[in-house]
Amino acid sequence: MNFIENERPEKSPYVQLLTLGFYAIAGLIMTYVVGLAGLYLWYGEMIDANWLTPGDPKFILVSRTLISLQQLGLFLFPALLLAWGEKAKATVFYDFKPIRIDLLILVVLMMLVSMPVLEWITQWNQQMVLPGFLKSMEEWMKAKEDEAMATTLEILKMKNIGDYLINIVLIALLPAIAEELMFRGAIQRSLGRMFQNSHLVIWLTAFIFSAIHVQFYGFLPRLLLGAAFGYIYFWSKSLWYSIFAHFLNNAYAVSAAWYMQKNNIPLSESDKTTWFQWYGYLISAVLTFLIFSYFKNKSTTDGKQLDKSI
Repeated sequence: MNFIENERPEKSPYVQLLTLGFYAIAGLIMTYVVGLAGLYLWYGEMIDANWLTPGDPKFILVSRTLISLQQLGLFLFPALLLAWGEKAKATVFYDFKPIRIDLLILVVLMMLVSMPVLEWITQWNQQMVLPGFLKSMEEWMKAKEDEAMATTLEILKMKNIGDYLINIVLIALLPAIAEELMFRGAIQRSLGRMFQNSHLVIWLTAFIFSAIHVQFYGFLPRLLLGAAFGYIYFWSKSLWYSIFAHFLNNAYAVSAAWYMQKNNIPLSESDKTTWFQWYGYLISAVLTFLIFSYFKNKSTTDGKQLDKSI
């Protein structure tokens, strides 16, 4: 029996991307309306601008609510609706193939050994200076960066294990699922149907992923992370591994903040990372490349063998 003949052809990738953009805008508006209504019912008054100022008693709850709804409305729901519009299950449409423990272990090793070289790139990116005629833009970028940092540090303040677990869910787990479905699943998949060059598709998706965060002094490390997640998805043909890598990256930041507070280290010290000798960064880069290469060979070779055996 030939099932392929009965499959319904997908919409064009251009239509998919336009539809995805419409869903994202509509989803963001709707989830914020729901969020504002929920906060009004909770506090008995309309949200005040001061509530969004770090240090305000209502800041944590309001920020967590709005950030979570943004993840749902801007990323998760649009990606799920795109699959639904194609009359397909999201697990099939986005390739949620069975998990292999050996590939999960390789993902953990990738994230561990890449930390020093990512630290170096982050430090280099933070020292970015624009030409004199762009001074006003640079001041605006720094103001946005300081604002984002103040918000992040406030949200990462955790008094107990309950706060830690909430942050793991809201900062690590939810973004890992929602953003990977949107960027690697929906956008990279659609762009892959438009362009034959897989490297172009992966890096273009990574650029969009980094740019949409609007954090200019962390653009390069986020771009590289986005590309890494893209290659992991492309080689493994399963979204589970990029979700896991994304989760590990975010969960490390939350766990590091928790550790610092448990040991009375100010969170403001979090950007003062340990500097390695030059050869430490070189070793990190080489090991990262080797493990990525091994992951590629392991996932693609074993995948071909599995396909032949079915």
